[in-house]
Amino acid sequence: MDINTLLTAALLGIVEGLTEFLPVSSTGHLILLVDLLQFEGPPGKVFEIVIQLGAILAICWLYRAKLLKTAGGIFTEPSARRFVYLLILGFIPSMVLGVLLHSYIKAVLFSPLVVSIMLIVGGILIIIIERLPLKPKFHDLDQLPLRRAFYVGCAQTLAMIPGTSRSGATIMGALLLGLDRKTATEFSFFLAIPTMFAATVYDVYKNLDVLAMDNMQVVAIGFVCAFISALIVVKHAIAFISTHGFVPFAYYRIIVGTIMLFLLLA
Repeated sequence: MDINTLLTAALLGIVEGLTEFLPVSSTGHLILLVDLLQFEGPPGKVFEIVIQLGAILAICWLYRAKLLKTAGGIFTEPSARRFVYLLILGFIPSMVLGVLLHSYIKAVLFSPLVVSIMLIVGGILIIIIERLPLKPKFHDLDQLPLRRAFYVGCAQTLAMIPGTSRSGATIMGALLLGLDRKTATEFSFFLAIPTMFAATVYDVYKNLDVLAMDNMQVVAIGFVCAFISALIVVKHAIAFISTHGFVPFAYYRIIVGTIMLFLLLA
């Protein structure tokens, strides 16, 4: 395994961790970078699939107290059960549509052109939503009605289009449904755990025939880098968003999407 491949794997892992929980589309960034860098990792998108698990585990580690408390009180504490219901209801739409549309999305929509367009469109929508005179009604997940968690999950399904951003669709949907920025962002983090874990397991199952030990070094480097960079981002994301909002991410999306669209069309 040459050093350039290992360094590229590390870079892609860092990008995955940096972008997974921000409204800028980690999948879109990976598609663009893999195309630009001509990265030839394990077949079947196995590399991109597995490094997501590193980002998921970063969330689990940072919120381990909340998750352990929920797991320990699921049979005795009504608040713990209610939190689980929120996650289940938020996860169901993506689970259903993911199973039904998985093959079509992977075959048709995973392209740099689609990503570039959706980065721009998503950035414009974020600016529009941020400028709406929204009045938050829910300042804590304990206040969130169960059906609104389901509606946030419906918004999350838009992220099946590469370049849209899972966290972006979830957070913007949550803001429109009455959550404040902090609560919307935290719910997006928590909802990422079942959603991304299920997507990773499903993709690995679909690609079992192409998994090979000789690719594990590349995958391991990307995995570790994604875990570390996600830890750093998530730890500071809520403070940044509470102060600056989401507009800086919107402008970033528009700039990156425009540059990529120009390069592709030129």
